[in-house]
Amino acid sequence: MERIRQALEQAEIDRQKVGVSESGAPKTEEAAAAQEPVGVEKPIVSRGPDVGSSISADVEGAADSDAGLIYTRTRCVDVSPRIYREKNIVAALPGHELQDTYRMLRTRVNKVMRANGWKMIMVTAAHRGAGKSMTAVNLAVAMSMDINSYVMLVDADLRQPSIHEYFGYQPELGFGDYLSDGAPIEDMLFHPNGLDRLVVLPGRSRLENSAEMLASPRAEAAAAEFKTRYVNRVVIVDAPPILNSDDVVVTDGYVDAVLLVAEAGVTKREELQECFRILGNIPVLGTVLNKASNSAAKERE
Repeated sequence: MERIRQALEQAEIDRQKVGVSESGAPKTEEAAAAQEPVGVEKPIVSRGPDVGSSISADVEGAADSDAGLIYTRTRCVDVSPRIYREKNIVAALPGHELQDTYRMLRTRVNKVMRANGWKMIMVTAAHRGAGKSMTAVNLAVAMSMDINSYVMLVDADLRQPSIHEYFGYQPELGFGDYLSDGAPIEDMLFHPNGLDRLVVLPGRSRLENSAEMLASPRAEAAAAEFKTRYVNRVVIVDAPPILNSDDVVVTDGYVDAVLLVAEAGVTKREELQECFRILGNIPVLGTVLNKASNSAAKERE
């Protein structure tokens, strides 16, 4: 209460300095800043080129409270443990025998990202069915449990968006709607209840011209803003398989590094070598061997 009282007193002083009445609008950026809600992180925004549909300066609208984060704008979604079990999102299942596997992956990824100042990573695979989306979701969930990080999970697999399915959620709008029609991103984001530091930007339906959309000014502007909005945010991008399209080639300039997923007994050494060749100089965090046992992952994407 003391912080709120001090903020209100300071806001009144600033209004008097710039000659703004209680019913008037602030005339300076300083006066506007004085009226921001207490406890809401000040966003660091990089707008990029004018693409006709900017992203709101308070997309998540998340504020700290004694009970955790409160999302005032982002849609909150209840996800049952049954969905997580069915989709093999073991990082969200307390006590699961494989939960520590993703915690160890989180620790290794975090260590490299922080050492290099990286903010955005791409999770991809050589081919479909390797489990890249499942890996991206599990990694995002595990990283969101780190009190030092806020995580944004982006479904950039525009040819086959599936991230929303791992949360049992059907979005009305998806990332492709922003890229093709300029739909507001703040209307797409959702937050899985129970995972305080995670927000998800889902896809919705297949886009045939996905490579062109991912190479557009809107995609470039969105990537720049995702990376710079909050100091402690990590952005995880679920990208299309490298060998199935040229989508990754046009998006690799947006990301800081790549995490490559291989399917045990299926992904060939030659395919991985071709992936490394295509990625060129983009840093590769490592390769995750998926489906190495019957209990690891039972479903193909």
